[in-house]
Amino acid sequence: MDSPALTHNVFATLSRSRAALERSGSLGDGMAVAQWNNHNDATTYRGPGHHTLSLYLAGGYQTWRRDRPGIYGAPGKLCLLPDEHESEWVIEGDLRFVHLYFKPEHFAQATVALLDREPRSRQLRDLTYADDPVLAAYCAQIVQLNWQDTASHLAANELAHGVLARLILEHSGPRAYLPKGGLSAGARRQVLDYIDSHLDSNITLGGLARLAALSEFHFARAFRDSFGMPPHAWLSARRLQRSRLLLRDSNLPLVDIATACGFANASHFSNRFRAAVGANPSQYRAVLRK
Repeated sequence: MDSPALTHNVFATLSRSRAALERSGSLGDGMAVAQWNNHNDATTYRGPGHHTLSLYLAGGYQTWRRDRPGIYGAPGKLCLLPDEHESEWVIEGDLRFVHLYFKPEHFAQATVALLDREPRSRQLRDLTYADDPVLAAYCAQIVQLNWQDTASHLAANELAHGVLARLILEHSGPRAYLPKGGLSAGARRQVLDYIDSHLDSNITLGGLARLAALSEFHFARAFRDSFGMPPHAWLSARRLQRSRLLLRDSNLPLVDIATACGFANASHFSNRFRAAVGANPSQYRAVLRK
């Protein structure tokens, strides 16, 4: 399985450094993980465009950040590099660590679900050598799993969603300034409520635009400004999320879940679900119910 980590800038930066990749893999839903070791190196990150959570597994006692001299790492320490992050690191001695990679859309979807806030109004904090036993435990459990095995992969997916939720609830805060544009608060809530209550229907861009009293062009731009993704991507993510809940909490046949979530048929549902999660719906349900 090709790892989506390959598409992340932090992964690419480390690949060009002295760091040695031990293994990498998909965590499902576009999230990724990579395990590294490094020795006597220097690394610079410049606005990677995605979020990276790092857990030190071994060493790091002489690893430090140039703009924060005198503070050193250790096993169990966490670093959070938000998408707009910039930093330079010096690795003296040995270091072994794991990276979890999340895209801005993951942050956007979880922010709405957990906080009912417009994603662009929140931001993840830049953390260097933080202590969070819950977050560290989630990451350590992911490390212990075989990311290529179906059951373990799905367990890692659930843990990754737990990591993202913890980051948003405990390590995010209001953005210092709100970028211009976007939907009004009332339009945002009306549009999202409409999407969630009509997932089994044929939702169109024109229909959503009318709810916000905007042209299709201006609505699409405002929606992307508010949520960091186009309406069709948001709709697809919500349909997949609803299907996950139904697979977990109901005994509905797959064909009924496909219909309830707006997929053309069971085959279409299965293909989309496998592409996102890394397992077909039947496998996902079976693992959750073991």
